[in-house]
Amino acid sequence: MTIRHVVTWKLASEDAAQRGAQAAEMAQRLNALDGVVPQIRSISAGANSVYPDANWDVTLVADFDSVEALEQYAVHPAHEEVAVYIRSVVASRVAVDFEV
Repeated sequence: MTIRHVVTWKLASEDAAQRGAQAAEMAQRLNALDGVVPQIRSISAGANSVYPDANWDVTLVADFDSVEALEQYAVHPAHEEVAVYIRSVVASRVAVDFEV
């Protein structure tokens, strides 16, 4: 069984340039977890590039071998470090985890 973890964030800044820079920073930090957090099977994060007034700002799609692997990822120190930055710039978060 593979668990797909999908998270989307809306950033707090109302300044478009700042939001763009923060979104790019978030995506870079999340993608840098590949090869660092051993539970990650695959990971892809990206900043929104179309319809910025309608779409959310950043999305993450990551695959894990099990729910346990996802839970281990969540508490891995490298992920926790990225999460501190994310929480400092985010207004809203939505997520879904499903089997693929």
